Formats: sequence, C-alpha cells, structure tokens
Amino acid sequence: MDFNDQLRRYFGTDDLAAITPAALAGGIERMEVDFGLETDRNRRFALWTLMHMLGAAPDLDLAFAEEADRQAARQFMDLLDRAQDG
Repeated sequence: MDFNDQLRRYFGTDDLAAITPAALAGGIERMEVDFGLETDRNRRFALWTLMHMLGAAPDLDLAFAEEADRQAARQFMDLLDRAQDG
C-alpha cells in the first residue's frame, strides 16, 4: 500500500495541505472502519502507520495481536521521532 494511494483513497487527494478538516475527519473515520475489518497484517500495519501520523491510531495493544507487529510499530514511532528531531 503506497502512502499517496492511501491519501487519495481516504481523503481524495495526495496533497496533505489540501485536506479540509471535514475531509480529514471523514477519512479518518473510513480508515478506522477499514482497520477494524482488515485481516491482512501488512495492510493493517500500513493503515495504522497513516493513522498514527494523523494522530488517530489506536493503542498498540488494541491494534495488534502479534508482538512482532507491536514491536514494528514501536520502531516506526521511534524512526518518526528521530526524523522530526533531526
């Protein structure tokens, strides 16, 4: 799942600056539904990462049954934190 494809699917554009508050709320709601229904671990992780970047991701313990997925999510969060600090 490509980042720009996710943006277009949920928000109708791949330009984050062009997303209105209403479109953001609606897109996040659709992502939450899709996340809850998704059974593919990779697609589920991809959805979670975008939700995390938008401040809407569920807690790791609720989001991922597998410890490996929770650890990958922690590593992703650490990488984002380092990128923002650097």
